[in-house]
Amino acid sequence: MHTFNSNDWALIIGGSSGFGLATARKLTSHGMNLCIVHRDRRGAMSRIQPSFDALISRGVKVQTFNTDALNPDKRKNILDHLSEAMGETGKIKMVLHSIAFGNLKLLAPFHASERPDESKTMLAGLINQSKTDLDAAVEKAFELGNAPFHTIVKPPHYNNDRLLDKGDFERTIHAMGSNIVEWVQDILQRNLFASDARILSLTSEGNAIAWRGYAAISAAKAVLESVSRSMAVEFAPYGIRSNIIQAGVTDTAALKVIPGSEHIKATAVLRNPFGRLTQPEDVANVVFLLCMDEAAWINGALICVDGGERIA
Repeated sequence: MHTFNSNDWALIIGGSSGFGLATARKLTSHGMNLCIVHRDRRGAMSRIQPSFDALISRGVKVQTFNTDALNPDKRKNILDHLSEAMGETGKIKMVLHSIAFGNLKLLAPFHASERPDESKTMLAGLINQSKTDLDAAVEKAFELGNAPFHTIVKPPHYNNDRLLDKGDFERTIHAMGSNIVEWVQDILQRNLFASDARILSLTSEGNAIAWRGYAAISAAKAVLESVSRSMAVEFAPYGIRSNIIQAGVTDTAALKVIPGSEHIKATAVLRNPFGRLTQPEDVANVVFLLCMDEAAWINGALICVDGGERIA
């Protein structure tokens, strides 16, 4: 089993759940020291702390900071402490930016259209129908193009009271788009990177598909992918590789707050060649692979980790 050098550290920005925590578990199981930056309410720590304790029990060094990763002063404080914890020989091998802080307001009020009357009649009371009648109703609905099935599921709830404004866009784009550059610049200035380091960020299919309520995050993902490519070019002379991971639809806390997330998940399962959603561990496994010496020639890439979901 591959074991990392005892001087190697991973910095995970957004590591208390989802992709970040799964990556922390994977890397520490292979001997990587760890710094996790997260922002959670005090009441949530009773759920989160046992996971952190389990990481520490693996015999690696673990630093955790419950603070605002977007604040420059907080970032300086974290890097001051991390530099001291790493000592003279410790270096940052990998940075994963996994902040899920985006605004999900609509661009325009949602205009709910009336459901087709034929659909209402056809699918009303299906649960009380005989199997023969039920099969016939389903077949008829399918012939109509599947649309009637939307009449028997709970529709997404959209808030029409507040729409996206300039500030919403700016905060989301900074948090999920450009903030990674600030971290990398500060780490480089302090000479804390290993001679062969990896910068990884997370995007989604929402970078190209318009999900209602996802406009600000979609814009942030476009910025993130752009700056990742630029970092791949401009930081390469310093031994830094920069790549983006596009995960398939994953049942994380971040997905649950997206309006219509249940519909997104259902569609993803139907599309995926393996018939399941992506798991955080699937992404963590790829992060681990990209940290290997053998992955040193992968730079400036967008790597899909979705089981083929995007092509199906």
